[in-house]
Amino acid sequence: MWRSLQGDLPADQKIAEEKELLARIDRSRLPLHIAIIMDGNGRWAQRRGLPRTFGHRAGVESLREIVKLCVELKIKYLTVYAFSTENWKRPREEVNTLMSLLIEYLQKEIDELCANNIRINPIGRLEDLPASAQEAVRMAREKSRQNKGLTLNVALNYGSRSELAAAVRAIAKRVRDGGLNPADIDEKVISDHLYTAGQPDPDLLIRPSGDYRVSNFLLWQLAYTEFWFTPVLWPDFRRVHLLQAIVDFQSRERRFGGLL
Repeated sequence: MWRSLQGDLPADQKIAEEKELLARIDRSRLPLHIAIIMDGNGRWAQRRGLPRTFGHRAGVESLREIVKLCVELKIKYLTVYAFSTENWKRPREEVNTLMSLLIEYLQKEIDELCANNIRINPIGRLEDLPASAQEAVRMAREKSRQNKGLTLNVALNYGSRSELAAAVRAIAKRVRDGGLNPADIDEKVISDHLYTAGQPDPDLLIRPSGDYRVSNFLLWQLAYTEFWFTPVLWPDFRRVHLLQAIVDFQSRERRFGGLL
């Protein structure tokens, strides 16, 4: 697992490096599915003497920029960890801000997202979100349902253990009702009952902020995913960092447990 040691750069240096990285990328070997743990918003704000909520707002700009680059590169799937089942433990003001930002982002961006052929696919226990957030999520999902470009999975009130437990319950119900033989339960059956059913597993997981853990994110789906860590906090994460991750990804030999 390779780590980016590069923090924030001056704008002209970022532009120069971005061009150099784009030239190095093999467009025929791009990751099909990228997953990102958007971490470090609170620390970004605290280091500037600002409330944590300012960091979350700054992080929205990073998301906007990364989504645009994924569209340009024709990445097919992007999954972002926006709000975990554990995040409800945070102060009420912070949780309210996160919900407000979600609603604001979807309402303001949905037309542009649709213009770029992006399909919004919320995943998680959406029924536990505030009613206003549920409505915004429904609106974005319905308006973008027919889009065929980038699928943007937004993990909301998401926890992988909860996802797996729900999958087990659904499979158990099928067995109880006679629709599934226990002997036929295999990896595909389990995958077909996850929130990401029908999608390829992530090729690349990116975690900013310097932490080295998956934080209950896509535990089943990450079985053979390549990991890329950077100390850059999410609000400072820009195109150049995603390009660094992709270039590094393309330098690896992926054996999936076998031999080349």
